[in-house]
Amino acid sequence: MKGKVHKFGNDVDTDMIIPARHLVTTDPAEMATHAFEDVQPGWPGKVSAGDILVAGDNFGCGSSREHAPIAIKAAGIACVIASSFARIFYRNAFNIGLPVLESAEASRDIAEGDVVEVDLSAGTIRNHTKEKTYQSKPIPPFMRALVEAGGLMSYMAEKRK
Repeated sequence: MKGKVHKFGNDVDTDMIIPARHLVTTDPAEMATHAFEDVQPGWPGKVSAGDILVAGDNFGCGSSREHAPIAIKAAGIACVIASSFARIFYRNAFNIGLPVLESAEASRDIAEGDVVEVDLSAGTIRNHTKEKTYQSKPIPPFMRALVEAGGLMSYMAEKRK
């Protein structure tokens, strides 16, 4: 995965990611149009497919809605890198097939607009803009399998075959 970085700070909660008033939709494309609209109006229009979201501590805190990672993924984000994630967001992200990596060093050092490449199997994050490489916490093989399948539902469908 390689893309341009969209940078956020600490304690980005699920209401910031997708405001509660938009939880009535189940259409991922519709959710994507409302991603971060109260904190960065027009943000989805700035995202190109394959871009990377980088944030600080406690990303995805707040309620346990799956809408948050769905909106991020549907907006075109290929991966989220943060210093740390709220537990339920972390699991929801993998369940819908959105890879997330924890790296405090990458989170601190990577800037808005940098071009970053991620290798999930190695857990490496390469910042092409700054010519630096960071190591993330390893993703367990099962969680990588969820991402490769496109999420838990697709993974289970493949297993039933």
